[in-house]
Amino acid sequence: MKELGQLKHFLGIEVDHSQEGIFLHQQKYSKDLLKKFGMLKCKPISTPMEPNAKICAHEGKDLEDATMYRQLVGSLIYLTLTRPDISFAVGVMSRYMQHPKKPHLDAVRRILRYVKNTLGYGIMYKRGGGCKLVGYCDADYAGDYDTRRSTTGYVFMLGSGAISWCSKRQPTMSLSTTEAEYRAAAMAAQESTICLAENPVFHARTKHVEVHYHFIREKVLQEEIELKHVRTENQAADLFTKGLSGNKFESFYHQLGGANKEEADVEGEY
Repeated sequence: MKELGQLKHFLGIEVDHSQEGIFLHQQKYSKDLLKKFGMLKCKPISTPMEPNAKICAHEGKDLEDATMYRQLVGSLIYLTLTRPDISFAVGVMSRYMQHPKKPHLDAVRRILRYVKNTLGYGIMYKRGGGCKLVGYCDADYAGDYDTRRSTTGYVFMLGSGAISWCSKRQPTMSLSTTEAEYRAAAMAAQESTICLAENPVFHARTKHVEVHYHFIREKVLQEEIELKHVRTENQAADLFTKGLSGNKFESFYHQLGGANKEEADVEGEY
């Protein structure tokens, strides 16, 4: 074993230390990414994807160089290691790696314009405070225009910052919002799903929901999971299921411990 000193860089992830805590970001990686794909001087934008953006598999012209699109999306996927704010947009665009078209490339370039505007963004893990594990979970019902499958989004926070997050299209089509919410995971986002988990009387109406998703109810009865209704304006998992307006997008990002390098006060070390 060799003592290399305080951690500063690890596989493209930068680690800054301050009196407040630890700040993880990929500022240099982001700059290199913009430079590599000729977007270093692009016009910045405030969100990675338009609200209610309609992106389809078969609209628009084929790209002459699909390899470039795949490299670009692959690079953005690595950037999501410290940037949960782009997870949904990058996840959507990764669905079209096989046969990308011009509108898909335009949407990816929008993500790069957002990255240009947020080069110093990352996650701040503050010292002290509680160490409670809290998760947010939601599903955007039938949001995929090609398959009408729902999108699962969840994020888990330990203390002040997010430690695990996911934005993923569900493997099969859900027949109801309740089924989509059950698929979404161990914590429900709507009151109807919470009632189902706590009250077995309603289960006869939902036999089409796969049996193994009813493990949530068992966990509730065993008091291993506590389900709480989350109001729409506080549902941070929406960041992983749909395109949002600027104010709501920024609010949810900060709720997850997201911060700007300048705001994080990481100049001095402790």
